[in-house]
Amino acid sequence: MKVLVTGAAGFVGSHLCEALCADGHEVVGVDSFDAYYPARLKRRTAAELRETGVRIIPCDLAAAELPRALPETAAVFHLAAQPGISASVGMPVYVRNNITATHALLETCSAWRQPPLFVYASTSSVYGKRATSPETAAPEPTSYYGVTKLAAEQLALAYWREGRIPACAMRLYSVYGPRERPDKLFSKLIASLLEEREFPLHEGSREHRRSFTYVGDAVAGLVSVLARRSRGVGEIFNIGSDVERSTGDVIDTVERIVGRKARFRIVPPRPGDQVETRAHIEKARTLLGYAPRTALVDGLERHVAWCRQNLLRHEA
Repeated sequence: MKVLVTGAAGFVGSHLCEALCADGHEVVGVDSFDAYYPARLKRRTAAELRETGVRIIPCDLAAAELPRALPETAAVFHLAAQPGISASVGMPVYVRNNITATHALLETCSAWRQPPLFVYASTSSVYGKRATSPETAAPEPTSYYGVTKLAAEQLALAYWREGRIPACAMRLYSVYGPRERPDKLFSKLIASLLEEREFPLHEGSREHRRSFTYVGDAVAGLVSVLARRSRGVGEIFNIGSDVERSTGDVIDTVERIVGRKARFRIVPPRPGDQVETRAHIEKARTLLGYAPRTALVDGLERHVAWCRQNLLRHEA
């Protein structure tokens, strides 16, 4: 099957491309190489993907003439987005990269001779402060990120409701692992420990609880819909670990793996941050056969090993 992956040179997107190639699919990857994720790391990832057979197309979905830029494929995994909760990123950027880009991609795909299966990578942030409920719970996002991801998710499903494209949405929960963005929790913590420098810890965040999900388990959830298309189309699925841990607990675990204690600098809380997440995955388990398998300590050991070998060698 020919598959298109947007955000291909990013964290989850790159692992998804590799998994699809390993399953024998022909993979086309799209990425804008936006500076929010260090371009040098993305270029390295893109080179690694090309070696596995992935065709990489540099493309800004919100700006390009997409019908000319993109080949027709049987399935599209849309992971490209403006990620995270950042005070330095304004609402217009989230709207452009999360809503406008998704609309442009949907318009393009729905005009193909055979509209593809459209899998939208959403987020637990759509639930708001506490993401511990099944997919039927009312979304209550508290950040620009959560609001715009919810809007894009519903836009994709609106195209399905209108009969224009078969679509589904996957709400991912706190994904971590090799190639994680350098600004995210584990990469920042591991780098600070290896370089023996202070780690900026948001006030109160040690008590936050999360469904920390290893990237391989997140990718398994995304890919599962290909074999169960009839069960997935039109649906929303929570994809993540159903075991929650406190941020303080996982910090302690990373310290043990690295063999050093962190030095913390307490910084103000992040507006819109989630207090608790726990993936309620019964629907994905029943309809898609989804079952996360990676224990947190195993995933963190792989993450630390990758950071030792890769992250510290490259400037942002």
